[in-house]
Amino acid sequence: MSERYRKLTILHSNDLHGDFLAESIDKKLVGGLVYLSGYIDKVRNENPNTIYTISGDMLQGSLIDTEFKGLSTIDLMNLLGPDVVSLGNHEIDYGLAHLLFLERCAKFPIVNANLFIKNPYTRLFNSHKIFKINDMRILFIGIITEEVMNGIKLDPLLGTLVDVEDAAAEVGNICNNYRTIDIDFTVLLTHIGFEEDKHLASLLDPQWGVDLIIGGHSHTILEKPEIVNDIMIVQAGIGTDQIGHLDLTIDTEHNTFSDYQWKLVEINTKNCPKDEAMEGAIMRYKQKTDQKFGRILCKFHHLLTHPTRYQETELGNLFSDALKETLSIDLMLLGSGSIRKKQLGPILTYGDLAECMPYDDKIYLVKVSGAQLKTMVKTFIEATKDGEHGEFYQFSRGINVVYDLSSQNFTRFDFNSLPLNDEQGINIGLQKFHYENFEEFLGVKMEETLSGKGVVICTSMNDILEEYFAIANRPNAVIEERLVIK
Repeated sequence: MSERYRKLTILHSNDLHGDFLAESIDKKLVGGLVYLSGYIDKVRNENPNTIYTISGDMLQGSLIDTEFKGLSTIDLMNLLGPDVVSLGNHEIDYGLAHLLFLERCAKFPIVNANLFIKNPYTRLFNSHKIFKINDMRILFIGIITEEVMNGIKLDPLLGTLVDVEDAAAEVGNICNNYRTIDIDFTVLLTHIGFEEDKHLASLLDPQWGVDLIIGGHSHTILEKPEIVNDIMIVQAGIGTDQIGHLDLTIDTEHNTFSDYQWKLVEINTKNCPKDEAMEGAIMRYKQKTDQKFGRILCKFHHLLTHPTRYQETELGNLFSDALKETLSIDLMLLGSGSIRKKQLGPILTYGDLAECMPYDDKIYLVKVSGAQLKTMVKTFIEATKDGEHGEFYQFSRGINVVYDLSSQNFTRFDFNSLPLNDEQGINIGLQKFHYENFEEFLGVKMEETLSGKGVVICTSMNDILEEYFAIANRPNAVIEERLVIK
């Protein structure tokens, strides 16, 4: 091969969400850090010109991560040894100060170009990382946008570039400052979702020289890379069940790729050797969490499901009803994305509950009018009608709504078996995250509600759920057409 052309392999993961343990599926073990690490080591040993990346959301989603507030995850990631990682929205879940602490514990670089302190203007992380490999210089830039930053954007000291257009401008800024003539290949590590990755690629000036976007957040499974504006876009689903494997031929004269092969590799015992050291580290954490979380709370009538966050579900009804009953409110609007498992039961342990509902939060009481409630429901339905972005809600018992997407109108809106009166006052419960983003998520200004502001009625949602199920007698939930979208 000519000196002009050089080989590079990029392995990539995203949205690991504390997915540490392998699962037994069809008589084989699938996923888990033990086999993911084995595959990465195998490729690195076969090809030293390999870079492994993670595009956000290492944290949240498992008992081990929750119990140790991400420190366990960083410890295990240090063993996994990514070469470069970008931030995802769940990296912020334990608070910004805690994230900065976790970064100090990480033995790998975390890059982000557009999370900063407003005054004085200071980036919180390195915007980029340059690797020297096989006589090439490879530039990685980290990008996140407002849509996945709702947890911290209300902090008056902080700022973030607020949309994909501004993110594109920041990419140009980094490239103009750091993409010198000896940079052979440029990669964006994003956590904004596949559709937004395509939008971002379309906005980038070709002269900035971005060659590849490795994305996350939307959990997209691809059959082949997408090419937009001559920029390749890839993503590797969710968790540790698979890994993206990209073999590139880099044209160092024109500073781009001349050829590539990409595949999504299933992480299992057939494809991957076992990393014994990783298994030992995981088991040390698991033994500690098993002792705490193995306690049985109750037994359901049957296994309950939450197949998608964008419709009424059994688990959504179960949890929202428990909160409404305990708090004696008129209506609980439970963030559907708070429910992190697709099924639960019939035996419910403390660990199952904590894993399914990992985001312990305050509950706020807000009083709204019937007309405002209609606006709120319409706002979140329209925002999530494509089933990819936005916040959707599970309703507690007592409400029955039918919404027609074609006419953008309600054909039914009953509350406690009667048509909802626009002047009626309704006390609703909201988690802190949704209260703090009230106007954006629900389309009503907080100061215009009947209460004018919210009041905290519970400091721990998980305390309520744990107590509720500990004394419940075979709780059950069924689909009741609380929300039907036609």
